[in-house]
Amino acid sequence: MIRPTLLFLLLLLSTSIFAQIRDTITVFPKDSSVYIRTKGPMAYLNYGLGEDRLGGAKMGYLDSLVLLKVTGKYKDQYRVRLTNSLSAWIPQNLTKRDTLVKLPVQYLTTSWRVWGDERYDYISIPLTERLPYRSWQEISPSKIVVDLFGATANTNWVTQLRTAKEIKHVDYEQIADEQFRITIYLHHGQHWGYAIGYEGRRLVIRVSHQPEKLKLNSLTITIDAGHGGTNLGAVGLRSKQLEKDLNLSIALHLKRELERKGATVLMTRTTDTLFNNSDRVVYFRKLKPDLLISIHNNAAGDTTKTRGTSTYYKHLGYRPLSQAVLERLLEMGLTEYGNVGRFNFALNSPIEYPNILVEGAFMSHPADEALLLQDDFRKKMAKQIRKGVNDWLKQVKRNK
Repeated sequence: MIRPTLLFLLLLLSTSIFAQIRDTITVFPKDSSVYIRTKGPMAYLNYGLGEDRLGGAKMGYLDSLVLLKVTGKYKDQYRVRLTNSLSAWIPQNLTKRDTLVKLPVQYLTTSWRVWGDERYDYISIPLTERLPYRSWQEISPSKIVVDLFGATANTNWVTQLRTAKEIKHVDYEQIADEQFRITIYLHHGQHWGYAIGYEGRRLVIRVSHQPEKLKLNSLTITIDAGHGGTNLGAVGLRSKQLEKDLNLSIALHLKRELERKGATVLMTRTTDTLFNNSDRVVYFRKLKPDLLISIHNNAAGDTTKTRGTSTYYKHLGYRPLSQAVLERLLEMGLTEYGNVGRFNFALNSPIEYPNILVEGAFMSHPADEALLLQDDFRKKMAKQIRKGVNDWLKQVKRNK
């Protein structure tokens, strides 16, 4: 229980910290005309200024050259306006100034087109500017929701062609001034990924088809061995074994497990090399895998109680895969550390394909560490992950 005097001190401290942050934010006048555009392949918006070791809480990634209005600045972060009641933050180094914008302008949507090819369905929405957006997945029923900021509904219509295989139908509504919502209803319960970007000033949403054959020998799976090179990861409590090496060992065992079942496997690394997380995400986008599994092992300051295995996801539609893998890992007798959602880790951020992070066990716990040092145990862990993926595919097949 927190005593009243301590509670008062904590409130005073938090108020003081907030005041310091508020006082150091440079607020731009309402009629200011400071505009920026995103640059590079990894521009993103954060909800606020708070962050932890994984960075700030991300609203989502944006394509390049997206137009944003700046309303404030704090250190190396710009505050940008999305609507009258919603702002976001973006690092300055992911932007460039645009001095040619002439406002006010009403950005209207116009007639849309929905169609598909052999692997994807597409929604094409003509605009007069590259506007910011955010998106998320929903389940039961499965759908993708996209908010387009700065856009206003026109007398537009949606032309849907029969070539679309995954998109059931598309709808939209103007939920607020400058907040235009697109809802994409899907045929299948399982989300297989989507991408949002611009072709010129035309917003294109690309939705992945569910694979025709839900078997390992029909899938391309990317395995990410966490850390590497000078990025050591955690260090074993007693053995001083490096996490990067254990991750690679498990990843290589998993590669062999999946390939024995006929899967096509792509690896982030097969040796002890440095490969930063942003580069990994860009690399995976180009590979366009069916799914991704990132392999890590955990550590904690508490070396006596905190132990066990866990799986992580960020996007709700990818949770079933993380649950299936965790169930199989728990068959090894490991303590359950949990299934963790909304995880703000770079490798969990992509929306383009199902992805999960596996934290095998705790290197900081003596019993877990002893298990991880055994190669047979690491082989068994890889086998259980493979079984979990297979269980998930069977579940998807039953629910299709």
